[in-house]
Amino acid sequence: MLATTHPVSSQRPAPSVQSLTSARRELIALFQRLNFGRVEGLVVRDSEPVLDPPPRVTKEFKFGGDNAPRPEAGLQDFVLKNQHRDLFQVFDDLGNGVVPVITVQNGLPFRAELPL
Repeated sequence: MLATTHPVSSQRPAPSVQSLTSARRELIALFQRLNFGRVEGLVVRDSEPVLDPPPRVTKEFKFGGDNAPRPEAGLQDFVLKNQHRDLFQVFDDLGNGVVPVITVQNGLPFRAELPL
């Protein structure tokens, strides 16, 4: 007997900021305030970012550009971007350790440098 496939009428909602732990929400808020720059020496414990003590944060100032925080910084909730999900997967894979550098562009994690 062949299995019948049914079209999915309701897919799972995309993960949003409010579905995250408070530590991950705080990190996203930091990225949004930073907009462009780097987060250095971020400790990850049990797959969660540790913000106390805070990592070193370096703001990149763009001459002639918009240096204000991201507009999303004032929102209580929004759907996570792929970049957020990718970074949190890195944390999940790392478990415990330090992420030496996370580069932030347009308020999003753009690149992470990890030791081998």
